Formats: sequence, C-alpha cells, structure tokens
Amino acid sequence: MTRRMRIAMLCAALMASVPAAAQQPPRPPSISVTGSGEAELKPDFARIFVTVGTQADTIAQAVDLNRAATERALARLEGIGIKRDDIATAGFQVFQTPQPQGPDGREQKVPRFSVDHRIRVKTRDVAGVGKLAGEVLAAGDVTFQSISFGLDRQDEGGDVARRAAVRDAKRQAEVFAEAAGVKLGRLIEIRDGAAHPLPESDMPMMRMRAVAAEAVPLVPPATLRFNASVQLVYEIAP
Repeated sequence: MTRRMRIAMLCAALMASVPAAAQQPPRPPSISVTGSGEAELKPDFARIFVTVGTQADTIAQAVDLNRAATERALARLEGIGIKRDDIATAGFQVFQTPQPQGPDGREQKVPRFSVDHRIRVKTRDVAGVGKLAGEVLAAGDVTFQSISFGLDRQDEGGDVARRAAVRDAKRQAEVFAEAAGVKLGRLIEIRDGAAHPLPESDMPMMRMRAVAAEAVPLVPPATLRFNASVQLVYEIAP
C-alpha cells in the first residue's frame, strides 16, 4: 500500500468519526407558525344512491332476480327523464342472509342468499334534487340510501383553502415578529397539511322506501366547505 493510499484512508476514517451534527451548519434562529384556511364553493352536482335488493334460496336465483329487478328499475328511471349516462353501478354485493330467530328462539326460514345492487344517479339540478329523489323512489324496486354533493374539480376547493392557510400563516409570522421586535427573513420550510371537505358536505345516510312521493325533504347545501393547514418556518433576519 502506497503512502498516498494510507493518507487517503486515514482522512476517510477521520471524516467518518466526526458526528453528523458537527458537519452541518447550525440552524439560524427562526419562527415557526401553523396556518389554517377554509373555502366555500357552490356544488356542481348531486349523486343519489339507491339499492336494488333481492333474495332467493340459491346464489344463481338471487342474481337472476336482481338482474330482472335492476332492468325494471333502470327502465323506470329512464322513463322519468334520467339519462342512461347519468346512471351507473356503485357496488354489487352477494351475501348469505342471516337467519332470524322467532319468539320461541327457533330460526325462521328465509331465503338463504341476498343480492344488493347499489346504483348511483347523478344530476346537475342541485336545487331540484329533492324532487328527483321523490321520483326515483316512486319508480319502485329501489331503496333510497344516501345523497352526496360534489365539484367538477374536486381539487379546486382544497387549493383555495391551502392559499388561505398560507396567508394566515404568513400573517401570524408577521405579528409574532413585530411583537418580538425582530424582522422576518427568508422562508426556509413549508410543511403541507391535509386539505379535505368538511363533514357538512354530505347528507347523512338514510334508508327508506316510498310508494309515491312528490319530493323528498332534502335541503342541499348552498356551498361545500373545505379546510387546509400549513406550517411555515421563517428565518429571523440578523
């Protein structure tokens, strides 16, 4: 081994023995703040969720019955003016039906298998969604489950809330700096928080049937609310 190689190995060993913290420059004095923001945007559409449910003694029979019931339901939905493109399957479930017990504790015989076909109906008439829900129920063969509201650009609400959160954090940093008698330096760190719709954006889950109804008493939200948070770290200027 040459003298040059020995010197290089010694230098590498010395570098490895130096603690990582000693190799990094000390962090300058800083101010860390967390900002929050909200946004309210008018919903663009509503989704009504209904279920076509059937039962039978075998899986094949239950599925066949459900297929026939779904075809009747779709025909009736199209008959009240809902476009086929606005109707879609949201879920399909086949499961064994729990056997209920009678007053004497014995199991009561019921069809062994159940099929639930969850259907989503979309409408842009947000104000008239209650009337449409009543028409859907009156069409028969369906159980009303829930309704939700949304935006064409779902990320837009989060982006508006994030901008508001940054403004809030920056305002807080300026207040802290003024109160402490210092000046803000450059922004050195941004930590993004979650941005999501607040729970008020969805109607609660419901299950009901109706033979005929002019309208379901639904009150759509005037706006959908989003919130976001962000953490900003500023240097304190020397």
